[in-house]
Amino acid sequence: MPERSRDWLRQAEADLRAAGDACESAHFEWAAFASHQAAEKAIKALYQHLHLEAWGHALVKLFEYLPDESRPGPELMDRARELDKHYIPTRYPNGFERGAPVDYYTRREADRAIENAEAIVEFCKNILG
Repeated sequence: MPERSRDWLRQAEADLRAAGDACESAHFEWAAFASHQAAEKAIKALYQHLHLEAWGHALVKLFEYLPDESRPGPELMDRARELDKHYIPTRYPNGFERGAPVDYYTRREADRAIENAEAIVEFCKNILG
């Protein structure tokens, strides 16, 4: 398989920009999901760079399965945990007893998701060089 870490990283950065755009348009649930996607693609860029196969969407697990020298510290793992909570409920009404995701997400949550994704993307970029 060809090494395509730069493609994955470029898409992560594009998803991060989309998260900001969604937040500015008050689509807070979508901003949180796009933030998760940005972080996931940045981590998968690391897998590509290291010639490893990445499976799944749980950021914490993706980080845990990286070689020791490529794993982040506890602070970034906590950021990944926060973002993992946005993978399903941001998109599906059955993630809540009543209402739709649009009824539940706030600007503060979207801003925090973007900050978390920015930190993860930056971590991955630093390893990729």
